[in-house]
Parts: sequence; structure tokens; C-alpha cells
Amino acid sequence: MDKQVDEYIEKQNSPQKEILQKLRTIFHKTIPSCEEKKAWGVAVFAGGKFYIAAIKNRVHIGFSINGLNNEEIDMFEGSGKTMRHIKIHSLDDINEDKLVKLIKMVDKKSICSQC
Repeated sequence: MDKQVDEYIEKQNSPQKEILQKLRTIFHKTIPSCEEKKAWGVAVFAGGKFYIAAIKNRVHIGFSINGLNNEEIDMFEGSGKTMRHIKIHSLDDINEDKLVKLIKMVDKKSICSQC
């Protein structure tokens, strides 16, 4: 676990702090060898394929979409050309089974230029 990521999560307000902690755990359970670091001002995983970011009243989980087909890209929100996201407003919004499937799919299929 990266110290800068620890610090980033610890400085967040509730419920974002608890959401970030839960998501971080999910990433490490799903991809045990997953590298994490603080980049772009947020917690980044797997060399930039994923990020988790505290926003004013929610958390965004970002996913690299390079290499995904249009149907797969449509599973995410936003209009970014290389990253899309899912919004989480509370711990109850976390559907761990769905997230695990999305993380595995993106980890396997995404082509990340930074990875």
C-alpha cells in the first residue's frame, strides 16, 4: 500500500473516505498484484488503468476505455476519450460483484499507454 494514497484517503470527509477505503480493498482483492500510487491528484491503480477520486459529494471510479468496444464503453458514465467513470454516492451504492467484473474486464482488455 502506498503512503501517499493512504494520506489522500485519510484527508477526505465522510462518506467519501469510507467509500475510497472500500474501493481500494476491492481493487487489491480483484487484482492482487495491482500497483497503486498517487497521480493526477488521486489514487491510481494498475499503471493508470483505474483511479478513485473523491468529489464534493461522491466518489468517481475511473476506468481506461482504450481497447474496449462501444458496448463495453457504454457501461460507464462520462464522455472522456480515454477514461470513463462510475459515480458512487454512498457505501450502499457499491455493487462489489459488478465492480469486480468491470475491473477484470478493463484489466484484461484495456490498452493503457502509461502501463
